[in-house]
Amino acid sequence: MQARRAARELALILFSQFDKKITHYNQTEFEDIVLKSVRTLTNNAAEDLKVSIGALFEMKDFITNYESDHPTNLERPIDSNNIPVPVPMTSDMIGRLDELTNIAERVVLALEIAELTALEHTGNVKNYVFQIANTFKEHASEVDALVQKYARGWDIDRLVKIDKDILRISITEMLYIKGTPIKVIVDEALELAKKYSTDDSSSFINGILGKIIEENKLSKK
Repeated sequence: MQARRAARELALILFSQFDKKITHYNQTEFEDIVLKSVRTLTNNAAEDLKVSIGALFEMKDFITNYESDHPTNLERPIDSNNIPVPVPMTSDMIGRLDELTNIAERVVLALEIAELTALEHTGNVKNYVFQIANTFKEHASEVDALVQKYARGWDIDRLVKIDKDILRISITEMLYIKGTPIKVIVDEALELAKKYSTDDSSSFINGILGKIIEENKLSKK
């Protein structure tokens, strides 16, 4: 995983934990919240693993019972061992597999972020998280004014907080940090929206970012 991708995800978790205006926080508090954010990720990963293990046992029981109750094995002598039978890929099975895949992806991502954040000799992840937070802190009023301007008549205080934070991070990067291709910033904002927010969030966020890109004549390459 690239350090900046990990930093964006960690920055989103950092922003979500603010209980007061970002301008009221100092660097030490940022560092404390980042540490708590990493712990949150790893704790969530551990809980996801527990859930996935339980789901795997349920799938194993389902397959075992399916095999035992299959007509092929019901016709066999009681004291004989079951023989393998084809298992149909029902929608239920596919759904369970999709759930396990999603859990596995979240666990891997959480562990990658934790590992990258722990690499004190490089500091790339934490440094970029702090750069995003401090830059937004400096330009919070301008960034929020842009969100308000293009939020389709919504009061910024009534927006889904996760959507607002994704927009804040993305706009801060595009306008005040730069150095990352606009397309990468937008694509990763949409990925965060798909992962953490509602079904409609991706199109909402994409629309606002598109207008800001157009207004500021930013290259999409």
